[in-house]
Amino acid sequence: MKEIIAIVRPNQTQATKKELAAAGIHSYTTVRALGRSRQGGLRYRRQWLRRSADIRFLPKRLFWIVVENQQYPALLEALIRANRTGRIGDGKIIVLPVAEGYTIRTGERDKESIR
Repeated sequence: MKEIIAIVRPNQTQATKKELAAAGIHSYTTVRALGRSRQGGLRYRRQWLRRSADIRFLPKRLFWIVVENQQYPALLEALIRANRTGRIGDGKIIVLPVAEGYTIRTGERDKESIR
């Protein structure tokens, strides 16, 4: 199993959900987040005050997804298809191995627990 953490633009949330559904991925968690990477935030020049205003962290959306190994290639393609614009700030995808998973209510383990 693999855990995928995708950090994307908030305006791409609906497109990402649509692509995940088309790829057969229905179980995931998403939260609002603030972050930055190479774009370094934003800087606005205020002409009337003769100074700039910095926004150090930008709004982002995090998707946490756990899938079986055979679902991973389709999931990766769906995330890239939904979020690639070619501009700085498109996001990141982090992939981690999952050793074990459990469903608390039923006691299901591993593959059965991520359905």
